[in-house]
Amino acid sequence: MNELLQILGSALWFILPAYVANAAPVVLGGGRPIDAGKKFTDGRPIFGAGKTVQGFIAGLAAGTFVGLLQGIAAGTLSHYLVLSFLLALGALLGDLLGSFIKRRLDIKRGDAAPGLDQLSFVVVALLVAGTLTLPSWERILTILIITPPIHLATNFGGYKLGLKSRPY
Repeated sequence: MNELLQILGSALWFILPAYVANAAPVVLGGGRPIDAGKKFTDGRPIFGAGKTVQGFIAGLAAGTFVGLLQGIAAGTLSHYLVLSFLLALGALLGDLLGSFIKRRLDIKRGDAAPGLDQLSFVVVALLVAGTLTLPSWERILTILIITPPIHLATNFGGYKLGLKSRPY
């Protein structure tokens, strides 16, 4: 049991910058859409109005700031700064990829796409961060298992706080 808790704690510590980067645009976003309102070749938005320049920058800054704090706590500042930047960047790119796919499938902004909504950001975050350091398979598996319920719980919390229009 103690080993499982260690793996869980280690996985959460590792992926925390990606979680923060993914959540920050809900609170700190807004403004000009990344796709500038342009349409893809299918006539649908590229990403949609919910993906903004301000939200992307805020997410990148928030995720990297978490890494700064982790680096200070762990005493390896430069490693955590680079890792957290890569995790945050990957999470935001993964979220954009999820939105791009949802628009291609004609899923409206805010509508659910189970699995895609919960995992696209974390899978791309792991891939991008993997260019610096590859987490153990136990960490990766743990992250993939815990992310959907954590994502759903935080979205429900955001809904209850009036930050999101839907509880998922």
